[in-house]
Amino acid sequence: MTASDTIAADASGLRMAVLVSRYHVEITDALEQGARSAFAAAGGASGNLEVFDCPGAFELAGLASVAMATGRFDAVVCLGCVIRGETSHDEWINSAVANELAAISSRHGRPAAFGVITCNDLDQARSRSGGDRGNKGVESMNAAIVAVQVAVAIRDGAGS
Repeated sequence: MTASDTIAADASGLRMAVLVSRYHVEITDALEQGARSAFAAAGGASGNLEVFDCPGAFELAGLASVAMATGRFDAVVCLGCVIRGETSHDEWINSAVANELAAISSRHGRPAAFGVITCNDLDQARSRSGGDRGNKGVESMNAAIVAVQVAVAIRDGAGS
């Protein structure tokens, strides 16, 4: 269970950007479809969801910053897949992207969701992009929507 499972996601009126890494396109296409379906299921209008292709996972953070700086989006959802290889590249990329997305979210006061699958092999990636482990695109979109709702409640002084 995740936090976004306990709060109903309501995307009505929200404008969201989805940034999708084009490495491991089989996986990232499934993540994108998951994010789109989660947005629609939460009542988001299709015209309020903009999807942008990114070269790779490393570029997600920089482009998320650009998207946030426009002021057009309530949140940004970053989707990608980094598979461990023979070198430590995956650790560098995953750490850099996760840390920078947290910083971007703090700087802009709006959620920047980390929907990057970090795994050991393609089978693990498949199981997390619509397989038996769910879909990280769905999870990330729902988390971003709920985070926007909580941020609005905080700003409005509407806590319990």
